[in-house]
Amino acid sequence: MISSPWGSLSTIRVRLTAALAAALLPVLILGAVQSTLAFRREAEARRESLTAAAERAASTARARMEAANILLETLAPHSVGFQCAQRLGEITERLPGYSNLIRFDRVGRVACAAHDVPQDPARENRAWFQSLVRGDNLVVTRDPGAIYSNQPALLTAVRASMPDGTFDGGLVAVISLHSLAPNLDGVALPAKAEVALVDSEGRYINFTDVAAFPDLPHDWRARTDKAGSLVWYATDRRAQRRVFTAAPLVGDDLYVVLSAKSQNLFSFAELNPLTGLAFPLLTFALALLAVLVATERVVIRWIAYLQRIAALYARGRLSVRPIQAEQAPPEIRDLAETLEDMADAIVGRDASLRDSLAQKDALMREIHHRVKNNLQVISSLLNMQQRALSDPAARAAMSDTRQRITALALIYRALYQGPDLKRVDLRSFLEELTAQLIAADALHGGAIETELHVDALIIDPDRLAPLALFAVEAITNAQKHAFAGKGGRLTLDFTVEGDEATLKIGDDGQASDDALVASGVGRTLMTAFARQLRGRTELSRNAAGGITAKLTFPVSTGDLTARTQAAAGNQAAA
Repeated sequence: MISSPWGSLSTIRVRLTAALAAALLPVLILGAVQSTLAFRREAEARRESLTAAAERAASTARARMEAANILLETLAPHSVGFQCAQRLGEITERLPGYSNLIRFDRVGRVACAAHDVPQDPARENRAWFQSLVRGDNLVVTRDPGAIYSNQPALLTAVRASMPDGTFDGGLVAVISLHSLAPNLDGVALPAKAEVALVDSEGRYINFTDVAAFPDLPHDWRARTDKAGSLVWYATDRRAQRRVFTAAPLVGDDLYVVLSAKSQNLFSFAELNPLTGLAFPLLTFALALLAVLVATERVVIRWIAYLQRIAALYARGRLSVRPIQAEQAPPEIRDLAETLEDMADAIVGRDASLRDSLAQKDALMREIHHRVKNNLQVISSLLNMQQRALSDPAARAAMSDTRQRITALALIYRALYQGPDLKRVDLRSFLEELTAQLIAADALHGGAIETELHVDALIIDPDRLAPLALFAVEAITNAQKHAFAGKGGRLTLDFTVEGDEATLKIGDDGQASDDALVASGVGRTLMTAFARQLRGRTELSRNAAGGITAKLTFPVSTGDLTARTQAAAGNQAAA
C-alpha cells in the first residue's frame, strides 16, 4: 500500500518546506518589526496631524474663548463700582458673540451686569461657582443651573480676588454657541471633515454635522488628558466608518472633536503595514508555493510513480517496466533502472528456485515412492513367512506386524501421490487405511460393516504415523476380540473441536470386562502412540455393548490453518 506523501512529517516535501520556511522566517520577522515600528510612527504622526487639524478647525472657538479669558481677567478687578453696568453693556455691544457680562460677589449675588440676570437662589452652591471659590481661575460650563441667555450659550467665569488673595466673587461672560461655530474652510483639514465642541461631560456643545458624531467612548476624557489628544475609529450615525480625534480646547472644560472619513485620511497609513508586513508575508508564501510546486514536479511525483512500480513488484507483477521514468531527472532514471534490474534479477532467481523446487519435489516423491515399495516388499516377505508358520500365535504376531508396515507404506504413498509433500489429507487416508485393514481380514470371517465420520484435517507425516498406528491397533483388536470371524459393525469418528482432535474407534461385539483392563502388546503400543502425540487414550464400553478406543491429542496451529483451507477447498469443489 502506497502512503500519501503528506502522511509523514519526514517526507521530502515537508523537509524542503520546513528548510525554506526557516530560511525566510528572519526576513518575515524583520518585515513585521519594521512594519510595526513604522506604523507606530505613522500613528503618532497621524495623531499630531489630526489634533492640529482639529484645533485649527476650532480656531474661531479657541480665539473666542481666549479673548473671553483675557477680557474677564482684565475686567475682574475693576468690574464693581460706579457705572459698572454701563461699562459692561458697552463692551457687549462692541464685541459680538457676548450675550451678557455679569459681576457676582462672593456669595453669588449680582453686583452689576450688562443685561438682565435670571434669579438663582442656589447660585452660591452651583458647581461652577464652587470651583471659583476653591481657587480655579477659569471655569467653563454648559450647565450653569439657570438660563442666562435666550439662545444656546456657554458660561465662562473668571475668579475675582481681593488684594490679599481672598475670594471676591467672579466675572462671567455668557458666550453664544453660534459664535463658537468651527471653521471648515481650512485647506489643512481632511476632505469631508466635520468638527464639534464637547464639554467635560461629553456633551456636544456645537457641531458642523450632528450625524457625523457618535457617542464618545466612556474613557475618552481620561485618555485625552493623559496623552494630550486621542484618536479612535468608530461608525457615525449614518453607519459609516470614520476616524475621530479629540483634543482639549480650554483646559479640561472644553474639547474639540474632529470627524473624517478613515479611508481617505489613512490611505498611506494603511499602505504602510501592507508594504511592511503583507509583502514579506506574500513573498514568504510564494516562495513556499514555488518550492512545493517544484518539489512536486521534479521529485515527489516520480517517487510516487516508483512507489507504485515497487508495489506492483511486491505483488509479483515483475513484468511491469517503469517506462514513464525516461522523462524524469537523471537521478530518478538511475533509480528506475535499478528497480528494473532488481525485477529482472528476481525473475531469474525465481525461475531458478522454481526449477530447484521442482527437482526437489520430484526427488522427494521418488524417495517416498521407493520407501513405499520397500515397505511393500517387506510386507510381502512377512506375508510369505506368515504362510510358512504353523503356530497360530506366531502367525497372528506376523499379521499384526505386516499390518503396521502396510500402514506406514500407505503414509508414504499418500505423500508422493498427494499435492503436498509435507502434509496429508487425514480423511482420505483414514478411509483408505480402514478399507485395507477390513479387506485383508474379509477372507477369514464374516462381513464387517464400517461407518466413518471424519472431520477435514491436513496433518504432517510425523504426527500421522503414530495416529495411523493407533488406528491399526484399535481396528486389529476389534477384529480379533469383537468380531472373531463373526462379522459386525465398526465405527470410526474423528472430530476437531477447538485446539484438540479426538479419534474414536468402536465395535458392537460382546467383549468381556477383562478386555477393558487388559495390558497386552496392543494396549502398550496404543499408549505409546498417544504419548508421541502428547495426547491421552482410554478404553470404554459403548452403547452397543462393544469397546471404544479413544485418542485425544492437541492440534497444532499449522494443522488448523490447513484444516480451514481444506474445508474451503471442499466447499468450492461441492
